[in-house]
Amino acid sequence: MGVSGASGTPYAAAVLRGLIEAGESVDLVVSRAARLTLIDETGISFRDAHWQDDLRNWLALGADGGPGAFQVPLDDVRYWPAGDLAAGPSSGSYPSRGMLIVPASTAGVAGVALGLSKDLLQRAASVTLKERRPLVVCVRETPLNGQTLRHLVTLDDAGASVVPASPAFYAGATHIQDLVDFVAGRVLDAAGVPHTLYRRWKGGLGGARASEG
Repeated sequence: MGVSGASGTPYAAAVLRGLIEAGESVDLVVSRAARLTLIDETGISFRDAHWQDDLRNWLALGADGGPGAFQVPLDDVRYWPAGDLAAGPSSGSYPSRGMLIVPASTAGVAGVALGLSKDLLQRAASVTLKERRPLVVCVRETPLNGQTLRHLVTLDDAGASVVPASPAFYAGATHIQDLVDFVAGRVLDAAGVPHTLYRRWKGGLGGARASEG
């Protein structure tokens, strides 16, 4: 999983918690720009030497910034610095089921679409595409200009799934976290990872409520 510099660190935290709760092993890359966004949105500094403590503090936060809302184990998370282009995920021979980029900035989208590989996040995404593994890109930007739209079409043509960070309201959201979890759940859906982050639509009037039964 890669975290780029777009606003939306609560989305990344929710997806990470979902992956961990599903029993998935996670290779994590946090871009340089994402660290700055994380400080702005949470006040947490993400440091290479203390990544476990910083990640634990980040994942404990709810979308409203409340401390200690979540507690998840980090035993199956491996962190790779974004500048380490010799890291495992930089090679196609490194075992991986696929990659998620949450949130995906327009700069990150452009870098992957153009094959720039300027850091480990972009390189790992390029490897994912060339190895024909699932790549899910959760773009978080508005409005989208023509250039970014063309880059997203390029990624779609290459086999990636483009999942905009667009919350839905039919699932009975009552808190900000519910809206965040819906987007996170749709990202996990695209990756084929089971979860219970939101109520699924069952059809007809009150379709989302019916899914609770």
